[in-house]
Amino acid sequence: MLAIQKKLTNTFYALLALPATAMGFALSIQIAVLSWILNSQYGLDIHEIGIVWAAGPLAGIFGQVIVGFISDKVWFWGGRRRPFILIGGTLAAIMIIALPNIGAINDFLGIGSILAVAIVVALTLDLAINISFNPTRSVIADVTPDGVPRTKGYTWMQTISGFWGVMAYALGAIFGNYFLIYLGAFIVLGFSFIPPFFIKESKELTEQKKETEVTATKSKVTEWGELFKLYFAHGFSWIGVQTMFVYIIAFIQQKLNPADQTETGQIIAISFLVLNAVGFILPAFVLEPITEKIGRVKTHLTCVAIMAVGYFGIVLIGNSPLVLYLLMAVCGIGWAAIVSLPFAIMSEKVDQSRMGFFMGIFNLSVVLPQLIVSLVLGYFIQQAEDKNLIFIISGATLAISAVLWLLVKEKFVPVNKV
Repeated sequence: MLAIQKKLTNTFYALLALPATAMGFALSIQIAVLSWILNSQYGLDIHEIGIVWAAGPLAGIFGQVIVGFISDKVWFWGGRRRPFILIGGTLAAIMIIALPNIGAINDFLGIGSILAVAIVVALTLDLAINISFNPTRSVIADVTPDGVPRTKGYTWMQTISGFWGVMAYALGAIFGNYFLIYLGAFIVLGFSFIPPFFIKESKELTEQKKETEVTATKSKVTEWGELFKLYFAHGFSWIGVQTMFVYIIAFIQQKLNPADQTETGQIIAISFLVLNAVGFILPAFVLEPITEKIGRVKTHLTCVAIMAVGYFGIVLIGNSPLVLYLLMAVCGIGWAAIVSLPFAIMSEKVDQSRMGFFMGIFNLSVVLPQLIVSLVLGYFIQQAEDKNLIFIISGATLAISAVLWLLVKEKFVPVNKV
């Protein structure tokens, strides 16, 4: 074990965040380019794009739960989570390169259906991301003690991952989406392959917890009632977030009147760049100190409520790219919380020796809402004459999420009172 891991230095937290960063970067590429490619290069409409996006949640339902369960039990290639990170990272890099080559793949295989090939590529990419995402998050809980150190692990995860997410959207906005795709594939591969060999996992999770946590006995008890409250609250957040990710292209085309598909792609890239810029700066430098004062749950629900306000602001005054960018910065406050704090909150309510399994179950509160967005909401958004409906749905579901988070209990003692 490296000294930086024994001492839980900032360098170690940064290293620990890189595998999750690789998967986040792959997801950022997918978010930035998938709808754009399918619409501009292959002429798919909004409803068809929604069907392609549904492939990801389907992969997540099976991928994260199954991989999480298996990774709790196995040990090979010197780790419990390491093998799945390496396999998933490699597969994700290959599928990223496949994104702009869907037409060529279709021609080569003679399938005769761009939609079918797009679904297979998207499904494989999401399966690869889901294979790795669970272990990359679970390993943080595996190697950090409960409480402030674990919160720090997840906030640093989002800070590092969010920074590279911003880089993804910046590369797309400045150099174009194709440059982002091919460079991104190498970044995903590197961040997946190198860090796991410098992170030492323990073979016996239960024994590790006995040695590192005073409350180890209590940590074996899973608080199912609290988990279900958390799942519902988090699920409504993701309905709002995913609606924005998938269908913002329709809002931009109707409300902002871009000159061509290239400008549409640039507006999408800059919007998500701003969202993720706020999203990566806040967790470690702002949200973590606040959680020490008022707790994780209160911090989280406040951020989610602010995001809802940002969405409604887009509905009311989002009539230019500049205003859209400013309001996406407001939404970034909620995004910073959504992709960091729930993991730490959830990790304290479950049996620590089954963290991978529970991370997989937790992921259902993300992928099931994504399916609703892709298979149900897409039809209504396509039929709607006013595409403001996109952000009305997003704002309403985030507001519901904030209310539901009020029901989630947290055992919290302010740091200054310890």
